[in-house]
Amino acid sequence: MIVEKNKVISLSYDLKVEGETVETVGADSPMIFLFGSGNLLLKFEEYLDGLKPKDKFEFDLDANEAYGDVKDEAIVDVPLKSFEVEGKIDKELLREGNMIPMLDQQGNRMNGQIKSFDEENVTMDFNHPLAGNDLHFNGKIVEIREATTDELEHGHVHSESSCQDCSDPNCHSKSC
Repeated sequence: MIVEKNKVISLSYDLKVEGETVETVGADSPMIFLFGSGNLLLKFEEYLDGLKPKDKFEFDLDANEAYGDVKDEAIVDVPLKSFEVEGKIDKELLREGNMIPMLDQQGNRMNGQIKSFDEENVTMDFNHPLAGNDLHFNGKIVEIREATTDELEHGHVHSESSCQDCSDPNCHSKSC
């Protein structure tokens, strides 16, 4: 079996930025995903296409192939009142560097990193944490399997070891 569209891929890898390891995913707890479902970086998948179990890979993605450049318009001031819960602000939550799950005006989930705050506003960066960086991956294909009908319908993996957030109300997977 090879890495191709609609197969479930398990892989291990090290991710480096400017020579420094920023993420390690081991073979004992691999990243598991549905190949070709649009959930990963396009160029990342292109480099894996056609590989077999136990094949090793090593490639670079420049910032434009990965998460793009840092966009100034994604750094915004949010009123401090937005962080109130029952009339109080959680001081533990408001720390520089914290990643906070937020909702935009359309109700879409997104993560923002606190850059700074004062008595009125919290400056948040909604760029991807790796935006503006070239990425270097090296790793190995751990396993490839056929996707289930449910996985193909929902566009993501259903398994005990790797559950992706499923917002499909018809999804009956134990892991979603």
